[in-house]
Amino acid sequence: MASTLSQQPGRLNQALEAVARLSEPASRPVVLHAQGIGRVFDGSRGPVVALENVDFEVRQREFICVIGPSGCGKSTLIRILAGLDQPTSGDVLLDGKPVDRPGRDRGMVFQRYTLFPWLTVAENVMFGLKIAGMKKARAAELAAHWLDLVGLGHCADHYPEQLSGGMKQRVANARALANQPRILLMDEPFGALDAQTRSTMQSHLLRIWQEIDVTVLFITHDLDEAVFLADRIVVLGAHPGRVLETVTVPVPRPRTREQMRSQLFWETRQRLEDLIHPSASSRSGERLIAVDR
Repeated sequence: MASTLSQQPGRLNQALEAVARLSEPASRPVVLHAQGIGRVFDGSRGPVVALENVDFEVRQREFICVIGPSGCGKSTLIRILAGLDQPTSGDVLLDGKPVDRPGRDRGMVFQRYTLFPWLTVAENVMFGLKIAGMKKARAAELAAHWLDLVGLGHCADHYPEQLSGGMKQRVANARALANQPRILLMDEPFGALDAQTRSTMQSHLLRIWQEIDVTVLFITHDLDEAVFLADRIVVLGAHPGRVLETVTVPVPRPRTREQMRSQLFWETRQRLEDLIHPSASSRSGERLIAVDR
C-alpha cells in the first residue's frame, strides 16, 4: 500500500494512525473477487467496450463503494457481480466459487424500490423467503425481525403506496437482508431521495451494517456519500470502465456528520475528484490519505 502524506507532524501522525487502524480488514478473508472483468456490447457502429480488466477484492464485513464518471460501467459491473449479466472476459468469485447466475448469497438493492404494490410491507419481505421454500410462519417471523431492524415493524401491514420514499427503500433493504446474503449489492439506492432523506438513510445503513454480519458493495456517483460510508473506494475511469485506484478512507469510525467538515474528509474527497476529473483539479501539494495501488 502506497501512502501520500502531509509533512505537517500532527497530521502525519493522524494519517499513520489511520493507516494502522485500516490495516486490520486486510487480514479478513476475501468474500468477493472481481477478476479481470471485461464486458463488450454490440453497438450500431461496432463493439462497445463497457468494462476492461476490472479487478478488485472485497473482504468480509468491508463496506466498499464504487464511484466513477457517467458511462464508466458502474451499473453494468454490479449486474455482473449479481449474476444478472455475464462478463465477456474474466470471472466473479464468491468465496472462491464462480458466479454465473443470481443467488441468495447476494442481496441486490436497486435505485427503484421494485416493491410489489399488491403485497403488504411484510409480504414483500417474505416474498423471496417463500419462493425459496420457507414455511409461511417462519418467513413471517423473519420478516418481522428485519422490519424491526430497519425501524418499520409498525408498518408491516401497510402497502407500498402508503410509505414515503425513504421508507420504501428501508423495506427493500429488509427484503434483501432477510435472505442473509454473504454480500449486499446496492446500485445507487439513495439516488432518487431528497437530500435530507438521503442523509438519514446513509446513517441508517451504517447502523445496520455495524449491527449485522454483512459485506456491502455500494454503487454511487456522490463523492461525499462514498467517503462517509466506505472503508475503501474503487474508482473507475470511463471509456472503457477500468479501475484507476482503490482509495482507503482514513476517516475514523463510527462516522458522524461533523466529520464531513473535517480536513481529512475534504482531502479524501478531493483525491476522488482529482482521479475522476483530473483536468479540473487545481490543488497542489501533498494530500493526507492512504491509497492502495
